[in-house]
Amino acid sequence: MFQRLRSLDAAFRILRTFTLCVIAGSLALGAFALYLSHRLITESRQRVYVLAAGQALEAYAAGQKEQLAIETRDHVKTFHQHFFTLDPDEKLIQANLRQAFYLADGSAKQAYDNLKESGYYAGVVAGNISQRIEVDSISVNTTEHPYRFRCVATQRLIRSSHTVRRRLVTQGRLRSVGRSEHNPHGFLIERWTTLENRDIRP
Repeated sequence: MFQRLRSLDAAFRILRTFTLCVIAGSLALGAFALYLSHRLITESRQRVYVLAAGQALEAYAAGQKEQLAIETRDHVKTFHQHFFTLDPDEKLIQANLRQAFYLADGSAKQAYDNLKESGYYAGVVAGNISQRIEVDSISVNTTEHPYRFRCVATQRLIRSSHTVRRRLVTQGRLRSVGRSEHNPHGFLIERWTTLENRDIRP
């Protein structure tokens, strides 16, 4: 009788251990399945398909921090291209500057007024000069708002006889504003100043 009870007790212990192992394994498998499904959902959310010319192209969504760095740099680049791209045509100059003024505060208008007062734009038109800018680097500190930036670029003043290259360094800060048709990135350049603007010797 006692022998049978002992064997029943041993069998019960074995069955209990087996049941606990099955439950633990099921929980581990369920947790792993949840982890995998969460990962797949996260990856699928970062995938976007864009239809272009009848073809579906795969695009990847960037993180908010990466997107911020890209947008701030592009805003600064776009502003400088509008402000410093000049041709010997007053209407074209005004059109470019109007676009630039949407992207910056009164500090850009002040710089324009100073250049206009010194006869810079009149000289561009009278001398048939074209001015182009190539942005070499833009550094933006996105850890603290408003975001401080520094832009290094090369200007080319193209005349019929020769081309002058100038090194341009500017700085300022970016404040977040509402997005609009004229300001798609939703930033406004403030306290914009030119630190350096000198000829580059060939």
